[in-house]
Amino acid sequence: MSLNDLPLREELRGKEAYGAPQLTVANQLNTNENPYPPSQELVDDLEADVRRLGASLNRYPDRDATALREDLARYVSGRTGVEVSRENVWAANGSNEVLQQLLLAFGGPGRSVMGFVPSYSMHPILSDGTQTAFIPVDRDENFDIDIADAVAQIERDQPDVVFITTPNNPTGGVTPLEDIATILRAAPGIVIVDEAYAEFSDEPSAVTLLGEFPNSLVVSRTMSKAFDFAGGRLGYFVADPAFIEAVMLVRLPYHLSTLSQAAARVALKHSEETLATVAKLVRSREEVMRELSAAGYRVIPSHSNFVFFGGVADSAQAWQEFLDRDVLIRNVGIDGWLRATIGLEHENQAFLEAARQLAPTLLG
Repeated sequence: MSLNDLPLREELRGKEAYGAPQLTVANQLNTNENPYPPSQELVDDLEADVRRLGASLNRYPDRDATALREDLARYVSGRTGVEVSRENVWAANGSNEVLQQLLLAFGGPGRSVMGFVPSYSMHPILSDGTQTAFIPVDRDENFDIDIADAVAQIERDQPDVVFITTPNNPTGGVTPLEDIATILRAAPGIVIVDEAYAEFSDEPSAVTLLGEFPNSLVVSRTMSKAFDFAGGRLGYFVADPAFIEAVMLVRLPYHLSTLSQAAARVALKHSEETLATVAKLVRSREEVMRELSAAGYRVIPSHSNFVFFGGVADSAQAWQEFLDRDVLIRNVGIDGWLRATIGLEHENQAFLEAARQLAPTLLG
């Protein structure tokens, strides 16, 4: 029996599940993780918490993750300069679940979501899963949002939800706050600003716009990237308290385990030492962009923990050529372009050496 033999919903037929190749290679630079492991102090604190909480695992966790949301609110307030409380913050199993909950509440049959492509590939997948029609709007030749075109498309299609990813994945560019505000003024529904890579950028957070747009703005973030916490699976959003009430209508009960909440709180407790790795990755990112440009590749200025580079004749072949040199990067399905995560110094050097060796053939 095959998938086509099942009574699958029509809008899911012919679609592919999200996934990056999971291969064992020396230099794994394809999933935008922070390559630095958690500190020993963090691990020790986590072990102590797990030991303390182990005897209570027969009980359900705090359904509303109250203490975690307080810690997240304190972190967001410190990072953005905007004072928020736990009533402004909601947490879930990674930002993907956050986005899914928002689409369950504000999307659905007969509703639509607009996204500016290329962007995060899970946005249309989540839209399909919630029976929300996805409306793609092409970015310009530099992979930025053409604001005049965006406003025109919004006025024409009247989407219930608009996604803005900044810094954008897979391209790394940012959407300025004034452009986000322009889209917010034009949008008839809600605007979700996906800031998964915010800690790697010097741009101010869209959280600073919440006071002006309380009825329409939601800012989604994650601990997976900057926090060395991809395995912890913790995402959250910041918005007016009414949005938290909305997602409580659709969330699964006890969706965040006791251990997930404890691990995230420990990571937040150690945020200062953890986020010190972000500065290292930003410096490495700038070096990698310079070296790629010097080797002849076209490089889009990145504000994230990856680089998006192009000029290759065949993306699939180029991806394989890097893999043959023990460097796993990401073929994001955009003809002529590839994406590479910023890794540890030796991983970056292995990637750059492969890029230099391959340039004469890949760019030829």
